[in-house]
Order: sequence, then C-alpha cells, then structure tokens
Amino acid sequence: MARKVGDAMHRVSTKLVFYLLTVTKTFKLAPAMKIKLTTLVYLLVCLSFLPVFLKAQDKLVYKDPSQPIDSRVKDLVSRLTLEEKVSLLGYQSKAVPRLGIPAYNWWNEALHGVARAGEATIFPQAIGMAATFNDDLLKQESTIISTEARAKYNLAVAKDKRIQYMGLTFWTPNINIFRDPRWGRGQETYGEDPFLTATMGSAFVKGMQGDDPRYLKASATAKHFAVHSGPEATRDKFDAIVDEKDLRETYLYAFHTLVTNGVESVMSAYNRVNGMPNSINKMLLSDILRKEWGFKGHVVTDCGALNDVYETHKTLPGPVETAAAAIKAGIDLDCSTVLQEDAINAVKKGLLTEKEIDGALSRILRTEFKLGFYDDPTLNPYHAYGADSVHNDAHIALARKAAQQSMVLLKNDNNILPLNKNTLGSMMVIGPNAGAIDPMVGNYHGTSGKVVNFVEGITKTLGPGTRVEYDLGCDYKDTVHFGGTWAAGNAEATIAVIGLSPVLEGEAGDAFLSESGGDKKSLSLPASEIKFMKELRKSCQHKPIIAVITAGSDVDIDAIAPYADAVIMAWYPGEQGGNALADLVFGDVSPSGHLPLTFYKALSNVPDYSDYNMKGRTYRYYNGPMQYPFGFGLSYTTFNYELKNGPKEKYKLKDTITTDIQVKNTGNMDGDEVVQAYIEYPQIDRMPVKELKTFKRVSVTKGGTQTVSIKIPVGELQKWDMSTHSWKLYPGNYKLVLGSSSADEKLGLTFSVNK
Repeated sequence: MARKVGDAMHRVSTKLVFYLLTVTKTFKLAPAMKIKLTTLVYLLVCLSFLPVFLKAQDKLVYKDPSQPIDSRVKDLVSRLTLEEKVSLLGYQSKAVPRLGIPAYNWWNEALHGVARAGEATIFPQAIGMAATFNDDLLKQESTIISTEARAKYNLAVAKDKRIQYMGLTFWTPNINIFRDPRWGRGQETYGEDPFLTATMGSAFVKGMQGDDPRYLKASATAKHFAVHSGPEATRDKFDAIVDEKDLRETYLYAFHTLVTNGVESVMSAYNRVNGMPNSINKMLLSDILRKEWGFKGHVVTDCGALNDVYETHKTLPGPVETAAAAIKAGIDLDCSTVLQEDAINAVKKGLLTEKEIDGALSRILRTEFKLGFYDDPTLNPYHAYGADSVHNDAHIALARKAAQQSMVLLKNDNNILPLNKNTLGSMMVIGPNAGAIDPMVGNYHGTSGKVVNFVEGITKTLGPGTRVEYDLGCDYKDTVHFGGTWAAGNAEATIAVIGLSPVLEGEAGDAFLSESGGDKKSLSLPASEIKFMKELRKSCQHKPIIAVITAGSDVDIDAIAPYADAVIMAWYPGEQGGNALADLVFGDVSPSGHLPLTFYKALSNVPDYSDYNMKGRTYRYYNGPMQYPFGFGLSYTTFNYELKNGPKEKYKLKDTITTDIQVKNTGNMDGDEVVQAYIEYPQIDRMPVKELKTFKRVSVTKGGTQTVSIKIPVGELQKWDMSTHSWKLYPGNYKLVLGSSSADEKLGLTFSVNK
C-alpha cells in the first residue's frame, strides 16, 4: 500500500512542479508571489522523493539478499522483542508473523539417509560406510542425502507442513570414537580411529552442506561433543573422567577436523566431562570450540540435556540457573523447552543479559539465512528439487555400490567363494536375519518400498532356473527348536544370515530388547544362533556354508566360524544389502571392505566399560589377543606393493612425508585394495602402538598396477604435551608402515624427525 501511494504522489507532484516552473518563467509575478511559488516548488520536489524513501523503508535489511548475512541478522534481531527472541531458542521454533518468520522444527535426522521422514534412499549404516574406507563414496552418498532432504523440504513447505524431520538442519554425523565394543550406538559412528572418523565425517559434511558459495544445501551437525560413547543406560548422569592428553588426541580430534572443514553445527552431549555437564561446559563450548578453533556456527544441545543438568547431574538447582549457564557457556539452541520457558526469568533475576541472548539467537539465525529461509526461493539453486529427486534409480544404484564396498570378508576357506551361479542347482538361504527388514536398515533410518533383503537378493540373482529355499531357522532366544536344517542338507550350498539387530543394540530406549539399556553385555551372538549353526553344520556335512553376520559392532565370530566355510560381516547394509551380498557371493564384485574397529577375543582383554582412559583400548593402544585387527578384510584377489619413491631420512614440523608405491593385482580377478599408512612412534611414554595417518582405496585390474601417493603432514605426528598444555613434535626415529590392515606390513620405511 505504501508503495502504491508513493507512486501516485510522485506522478502528481512531478506534474505540479513542471506546471509551476512554467508559470514562474512565463508570467511577471510580484516578488512575494515568486517566493511563495518557489517554496511550493521546493515542497513538491521533496514530496516527489517520498516514494524513494517509502521504497527504502519497504525493503527491510534482513529481507535484502544483497546485504551481508551479519548485517541481515543484526537487523532482524533488532526488530524482535525479548519474548520473541526467546521463543526462537528452542528446537520447536515459534513463528513471528509480523516479521514473516515461519515456525520451524530444527530436529531432523539423516545418519545414513533422510530418516523418519517417509520414502528415502537407505544407505548402509555409518559403521558400514566406515568399512568402505572410501571418503569420496561417502561424500557422494551425503550429496544424495542432502538432495533428497531439499526435495522433501520443498514438497512439505508447498503443503505448508513445517514439521519435524522434514526440515534442513540435520543432527548428523555422529563422530564419537567407538572406544568400547559394548556401546550400542557404536553402529552410528565411523569406528574406533580418530583419523578415519575425521576423514569420513568431513566427507559426509561436505556432501550434506553442498558447495554453493551463498547457500547451504543442508546444515550438518557434529555430535556428541564430547567424550561420549556410553554407557547408554546412565548417559544422562554419567561422568566421563579423562585427562587432557586423551581428550585432545582421541576424543576431540575429529571434532576439530570437522570444524576446520566448515561444519555448520555442533551438538553437546548428555554426559559430564570431569564433573561438568557438556551443555554448560564453558571450557569445551567456548574456550576450545569457539575461541581456540574459531567455530562460527551454532551449538545445539542433545534432546533433554539441559533438563539433565538439574534433574540427574544435579549440578545446578533448577531450570532458570541452567538456562543462564547454558547460554553463557555457548549453547545457542535447546532441544527441549528450558531456554524458551526460563531464559526470560534468568534475565529478570540478573543471571543473564538480553545481549547474551542476542548472541545465541544471532548464531542460529545465521544458519537460517544461509539456508535461504528469508530469501526469494528462486534465488536458491536447490529450490526446484521435487519428488523425482527422491529415491530414484541413480540413488538406489549408489546404495548398492556402498553396500558392496562395506561388506568385509573375514574367512574364505579353500577359496570357497565366489560360488559359480551358472552351475549351482540349488541353494538354501536361512537364518533369523535372512528375510528381516530391521537388520537391513539399522537405526535412524528412512522407509522404502524397495528394501531388498538377503533372501530376495540371492533369489533374484540366481533366477528361476535355480532352486532357492528359505527358512527362519531360529530366533534370538530358543536354543532347542530349529527349522530348515534338513532342507539345507538337501541344497548344494547354504547362506546362513545370523547376528544382531537394532533391537538388540542401539540407543537407549530404541534397542528395546537389549538387556543393558541399548548396550551389549558381551561380544556373544545369541546362544540360539550358535547352537543353530552347530545343527546346520551337522545337516550340511561337507557342503559349503556361508555365514553372513549382521551387527554394528565387534561380535564373537570365533564362536560360529568353525561351522562355516566362509564368513562375511555385512553390518546393517541398507536397502540394497540383499543385492550387494549376491554380487559378492557370486563373484560379480570382489569383497573390499575393511574393519573400522578391532575385533577383540574377549571383553576380559579390555578395560572396564566406564573407564574412558585410552590405555588398552583400540588398535592404537592394545597389544592383546584379537579375532581380527583393525583394517582387516580379505579379497578374492591378491595385491603386492612396490616402492617407487621412499621418504626422506629427516623431517621437520612444516614438512610433508611423501612416498609413492605401485600396487599390483597379482590375483585372478579385478579388485579394490585399501592401502593403509600407519606411523610407529619413538618409544616414549603414552605413545600409540601405531596410528593410521592416511589411506587410499584403489581399483586395480587383474594383472595391472596402480600408483598410490602417500602424503602425511609432519604436523600430524604431534602429540599433546601435558606440561605445556600444547601440541609438541617429539624428535626421534619413526616408521611408516604400509599394508592392508593395522597388523600387516607390506612396506616399512624408517625416518627421523627433528624439531
């Protein structure tokens, strides 16, 4: 309306000015009249510029995409009342209609595909993606996830449905270190190694957030900050005691890397660290995250974590004090209602200032501006994504490729695999996880009408000319009654799919069949499955049995390995797991997955679950008996390494260790090798046994060679000095070890480091 009135005034005033100027020049007027007419002309000229003023006012700074984001944020914050500001600090952000701010739900999930939001492509669970040792593949996956996220958001907003799980701010990836195999949520991580976790996590973030210079495709969140990996049952009150060295070298390493690579958000964890709840931990959230690392994004609490501060940790007396402490420590967004309900009371009591609230609000609004919430949608390169961008053929194909590369061949006696599908007349597919959906999709998953379970994948691949039978075989409890063993004895080969499922391990509450709040009490497979495998072996005599294990963690493979000719670790492989397994079993693809964690012989070999010291944990600090070492994985082919250019004899801090090797495929089929580069350190107290510092996946044709360049910045060899509270490069003799696992040494190259 203001613009229309202004335009009309401009037209009228312009005509009057022209007319009066003509009168003044044409007629002889008295001086007094000339003064009056001149004054009138001046007023009319001023009036003619009123539309420009009105248009300038109509173009609010926060709605002007040509303005810098910080200016837009500042302008919007200045227009909000204190009550409105506080209403925006919770994950269920309230609408402010007078300023055109819509309601928004910040809580969205996309761990291995858009989760809890209907149809979406379901990729292998995160631990399976870690087993690929393929960060480029993971970036391709997360690019697809963010494409589907944008499409689903566009479709929901078009229906004016601004609801949970249909937004653009995703609370993923989980980059906690899988330090203990009992942790149920370890399946959500990229394993036990800080470097692998940091590399895979960074790739995931880059694909999620996109590469547009102005707009985020979606917002990723590094969680859970920090020192968080169980126990699940007591996570709301648990105090993780850790010294500065383990904190810096293990628990914070991946978070620092993701911050350096531009992750938009960080989520604080439920637990305490050295007595202080993470969600009010100024040392972590302010001193390290923002001041030391320069983090510019927003920090969100885990859901209900602020309630835990006063209800379970009992660190502060109540919600008002907690609201003040959280914002002062560096929390911006609350996944509960504490800030929305009690931040104003904290201001009234003098515990918090409105300026401090402005700081928190500014950081979350900045994310909204980067997502394009306040701009014309057509300015955003992702605005046109629609239903055809969700779960299409290309996305499904990548899910299959990811599942292929995630599966780890642990045993292959007498090269029983691959099976020849052209000569196979009959097969049995059996086991409690052979036809189930849960072991395919893991936790934090989407839904799909095209999940291909193991029975379906094998059956489809073999076709109608081969007899394929299926039987449940056993359940998770009954150790007496079994089915299908007689039928298996009549088949030429049997695939037995056993293991765990997300109801046996996972997050507290979700894994409702877990006996310990989502965690595992032991490494054991269900006793019923072990007994079943014994019975199956009796029936099948000398016919091949391929055991396929679904799980998101280290399990006791040794208990069933004697009854199987081959063992494949399938993790929770996503919607194309059945097809991917068939591709491996029948030799269309050579297995190339590698374990992203140590498979221990027994829990008695590792420290107590509640002990967060790294001594005796993971391949970096463990020398005890193992089922399989970190990085282990068999192939249908073999590889040799030949040194082309070795490292120098001496290095300094600013140098880069560089070496080139040739990887030759010496077997009988094409395959992928994962070259793993480890560093062995000088014999100094608390140095790791060895440590992964880079890796390269390379495809090599049968009889062919590929050149692999290894580059490791010497700065990556620094360790935390407890006396100076800083990073230090320790001089001495080092060794670069190249192989296909942490226990393999195909090439060993020594060098020294000077200050």
